[in-house]
Amino acid sequence: MPRQFARFRTLVSPSSVDEFTVPADGMCLSVFLVLTAPHDPASVVLGRMNPDPRWEELGAMGPERVARFAGRWMLPSSQLVLFESPTDAARRLARELVGFELPQPEPPQVFSEAYPRTGGGPNDLHWDLHFVFRAPGPAQLSPHPLWRELSYVRVDSLLRSEFARNQGDVLELIGILPKA
Repeated sequence: MPRQFARFRTLVSPSSVDEFTVPADGMCLSVFLVLTAPHDPASVVLGRMNPDPRWEELGAMGPERVARFAGRWMLPSSQLVLFESPTDAARRLARELVGFELPQPEPPQVFSEAYPRTGGGPNDLHWDLHFVFRAPGPAQLSPHPLWRELSYVRVDSLLRSEFARNQGDVLELIGILPKA
C-alpha cells in the first residue's frame, strides 16, 4: 500500500462542537533534518535531487515538482507519513534520504507558519507545521541514488534563491542564515 503523507486539503470529521477544519489551501506536517558537519556547524547536509520516480513514495513529490526543484538545494525532508511520530520520521529520512542510521535524536524544534501561496487569495492561507531535528551528520557522506549531489554545504555561502521549497526559511527559523 502506498504511503499516505500528512498533507491535507479537507478533513471530514463528525459534526460536533470540536470540529476541526483545514484551511482551503491545505496544511502540511513536515519533518526536516539539519545534519551538521562534524567539524563545521555552519555546514549542513544538502542535496540536489535526481529525477528519480522514488521521490513520489519517499518524499511525496511527483515528477513535475522534482523537475521544478532539481537544480536547487534541499534538506532531507518530507511530510510525516500518517500516524508516524516526528522522531520516527527523522530516522526514516536519515535512512532513506541520506543512507545512515540516526541515533536517538534530541527533541525537535517546532514551528508553525501560515501564508498565502502563489495563485491563492490573501485570505486563503496554507498552514505548515515544521518539526526540525538538528543532529551531527555522518563523518563521510556516501553517494545516494536519489540525489544528483549530496554534500555538506556552508549555508552562509548560499542565496535564498538557491534553496528549493523555501528551505532557507526553515534554516533561518533555527538561526542558520543564508545570504540575503
